[in-house]
Amino acid sequence: MPGSQPKPTLRSHFAGRRVLITGGLGFIGSNLARRLVRWGAQVTLVDSLIPEYGGNLRNLAGLQGRVHLNLSDVRDRHSLPVFVRDQHYLFNLAGQTSHMDSMNDPETDLEINARSQLSILEACRRHNPSIRVVFASTRQLYGRPDSLPVNETHPLRPVDVNGINKLAGEHYHLLYHRVHGIRSTVLRLTNTIGPRMRIRDARQTFVGVWIRNLLQGEPFEVWGGEQLRDFTYVDDCVEAMLLAASSDAAAGEVFNLGGPPPVSLLQLAELLVAVHGSGSFQMRAFPADRKKIDIGDFYADWTLIQRTLGWKPRTSLRSALARTLDFYRKELTHYL
Repeated sequence: MPGSQPKPTLRSHFAGRRVLITGGLGFIGSNLARRLVRWGAQVTLVDSLIPEYGGNLRNLAGLQGRVHLNLSDVRDRHSLPVFVRDQHYLFNLAGQTSHMDSMNDPETDLEINARSQLSILEACRRHNPSIRVVFASTRQLYGRPDSLPVNETHPLRPVDVNGINKLAGEHYHLLYHRVHGIRSTVLRLTNTIGPRMRIRDARQTFVGVWIRNLLQGEPFEVWGGEQLRDFTYVDDCVEAMLLAASSDAAAGEVFNLGGPPPVSLLQLAELLVAVHGSGSFQMRAFPADRKKIDIGDFYADWTLIQRTLGWKPRTSLRSALARTLDFYRKELTHYL
């Protein structure tokens, strides 16, 4: 139409804007930071660098001097006002992700995934109520699915302490949106994979351990093998977060993320070896302690975020594995 304005690009929402990422030295946070820096945003990262969690200074390689880094713990509520003040966007990714750790040390999981989330939102309410928030939640809230694929109306029945505390954190964000006008969007992430994910152990994802063993010439273990899963490549996850933050329609909403068609763990193992070109794995029974909190088959219905924001996973599983393997062939020593 004559005189009509061109539709703003996603990039234009963030150029020159101030963005805070909690958990910013972690897997998803550091990949998000890279995209935002390329787009001209002023990025501040907050991370505790606790060894058991996902933060790694190597994730900042190439970004030194282009982001503001604060080594701080979100449990220190007295520091939070300084961080949230004057920010335009908050990507709240700080969290404890290990399901087994949450069962062995539930108090710490409670502090990080529930109480600290309330402190973050209180800081926003008191010091920056106009901030736009995206909160990283998890598919683990659903528990064992009644039917597949799982959409956002499925009952929420967490099977471990981590899921319960993440559910509390999610509800705090939705409550503060409704009551205090802190515009928040919740994204329920499924198995996110890609460069900079934790590979030294399975605290973040079992796929990282598989890749580590494969690149070190050791067989990796496949537990059970028949379980179905879907996987989101990290670049696709980052795109979903940016779309959510830039859309008024996403405020106050909850969206599933997902990936290409689901595969069994056995199929995933076979594909990983094929993409690498060598390697082996061993099948073993699911460990009894983990079986108690295993959710069985799971893959997400992501049609709601596709319908609302136009998001869909763009990266095939084969491409996701190939890009991840290529990254760790070069960077393995920095992540062990």
